[in-house]
Formats: sequence, C-alpha cells, structure tokens
Amino acid sequence: MVAVGLYVRLKLDETPVFSRAMARGEKLKSPLAVVFKNNPKELVLGTFIMLATYVLFYLMTTWILSYAIGRTELGFLGIGYRNFLVLQLVSVLFSAGMIPVAGWLADRYGRRSVLMVVTAAILLFGLTFDLFLNPQTIGTGEGANMWLLLLFLCIGMTLMGLTFGPMSAILPELFPTNVRYTGSGIAYNVSSILGAALTPFAAVWLAKNHGVGSVGIYLSALSVLTFIALWVSKETRHTSLDTPVDEERLTVGIEITSP
Repeated sequence: MVAVGLYVRLKLDETPVFSRAMARGEKLKSPLAVVFKNNPKELVLGTFIMLATYVLFYLMTTWILSYAIGRTELGFLGIGYRNFLVLQLVSVLFSAGMIPVAGWLADRYGRRSVLMVVTAAILLFGLTFDLFLNPQTIGTGEGANMWLLLLFLCIGMTLMGLTFGPMSAILPELFPTNVRYTGSGIAYNVSSILGAALTPFAAVWLAKNHGVGSVGIYLSALSVLTFIALWVSKETRHTSLDTPVDEERLTVGIEITSP
C-alpha cells in the first residue's frame, strides 16, 4: 500500500488553480508563516468546524467497541466481539452512503447550512446515549437488544457520513490558493488532536465514573463548539478557488516569504 500511495503521489499534477497562482507569482517560500499571520481566524474556525466530526467518528468506532464488548461486571455490555463487529460493519455502510449525499446537499444548499443542520442533529443524538446504551435498557451479554444497538450505530454512522461529506470542500475554501493546503491541513490535524486523540480516553473515563449518558453529553458539548464556529463563519459555496483574497495581505506575504 505504501508503494501504491507513493506511485500515486509522484504521478499527481498540481491543480490548475495552484498552477495559475504560481504563474501569477503567488508561490510562497514559507506558507506556514503566512497562514498563521494572515489567516488565524480561518485556522480556528476550520479546527472547530471539524471537531464534532472527529469526536463522533471515534466514539462510533473506537470507544463503542470497547464499551460493547467490555465485561458486564465493569459496567459494559459484554457482547461478543464477532457479533458486535457484524453490526459495526453494517452501520459503516450508512456512513459511506451518506458522504456523496452530503456532498450533493452541500453543493445545492451550501456547506455552512448543511453542516449546521447536521451538527444540531449530532448534538441531539448525544443526548440519547443513555436511552440507547444504558445496560438496564439495552441488556447485556446474550440478552442484549442487538437491534437497538444496530439502530444506535446506524444513526451515528449516518450522521458521520453527513458531516464528513462537506469537509473536503469547506476547509480548503476557507483559505486563499497559495496557503490552502497548509491552512486546511493544520486545521484538519489540530482538530484530530482535540477531537480524536483525546476522545477515546475521555469517553472511557466518563462512562466508568459518570455513566454512558455522560459520553453523549461530551459529544453534545463539543458539537456546540462546532455549531458556534459554523454560525460565525461565512458560506463558502460560491467561493472561487482561483480568486486571491485581500490583495494587500497577499502582496505583503509574498514579499516577505517568496524565494
């Protein structure tokens, strides 16, 4: 797979938009310095716009696995690993199916609008964790209600696909051409640290000490941050990827960092 990935990367051409930016003399020697100087707001917005997506994904893939197959004497569900894996694989199909749907909706109605609706749905979904996953409700071991668990997984994965679909559009559209890769990459990866790296550990601790409902509240709380970031951001659906932003800022950045 590494060899295939390397081959693909070596064969890729620059996008026409970036090629035209280079032809205009907008290539930067240090895009990292420029994006931190000129686009700090966009970096923060991109990070928090992506946050709910990451939190939801790792709850529905990493944490839920440990919670579902964990021992009942520790407060988990005690479901067989193979049985749960089948349910999870089925639910993943919903995530995959919703990504192109979300992309189409984002193109038609706007990235910001679609993501605000989906983020609100994720917030509400977080409030249902205790209803779905409380051992007293769903049961444990062989007596667990597998259909209820499958419904929970499918709802979560459907929301995952809907929120993930527009991300490949909205993050790059936040930044000008010559720092687009750098800016979107930083926002994406900082969000992964805040949302993905910490979430499995936080969720395990919350479930153990405060019950499974607190994990959903954690998701809802971070979804509020994403909703706020979307609220204060601008719609990017009609943004031209080939139009430089603020000529004065761009000129200063080029003069300082160009080779």
